[in-house]
Amino acid sequence: MFLRYLGSLHTLLAAAEAHAQRHGIAASDLLQARLAQDMLPLATQVHIAANFTLRTCFPLAGLAIPSYDEFPATFDGLHGRLDHVAGLLGTLAPAAFQVAESRTIESRAGEALVSLPARDFLFLYAIPNFFFHVTAAYSILRQQGVSIGKAQFDGFHIYPATA
Repeated sequence: MFLRYLGSLHTLLAAAEAHAQRHGIAASDLLQARLAQDMLPLATQVHIAANFTLRTCFPLAGLAIPSYDEFPATFDGLHGRLDHVAGLLGTLAPAAFQVAESRTIESRAGEALVSLPARDFLFLYAIPNFFFHVTAAYSILRQQGVSIGKAQFDGFHIYPATA
């Protein structure tokens, strides 16, 4: 699931890049766009969504969270981050998750420290937070006029082209 939607973020970013070029919008303006003044900008939403997959999967596998590494807040940098994270996720063997349900996972939630049984951590905290940031990125792009829809978000839907 995480790999699929990291791929969707690649698709959304590619659409954003093309939109910026077509309309003469500075990439930095689009990457710093926000839904509301007190919300994080597009680049940060993508950054957090990507890193959240590591914060989820590695503790569930009983492993330390690997370095997020540094990538610039550019389209190329965000694509690089998504590729880096997907590569790290690809190193996890399914067998590492066999005893995941027996674990209690701790994670920072803003200034709070959450400590949850693995099932609650995954379904009540990690997956909703991941999709919060993916959806925020999608919504920022829609608000900025990028021509994307559900088809680009989930990769399943197909709709007829509109004039």
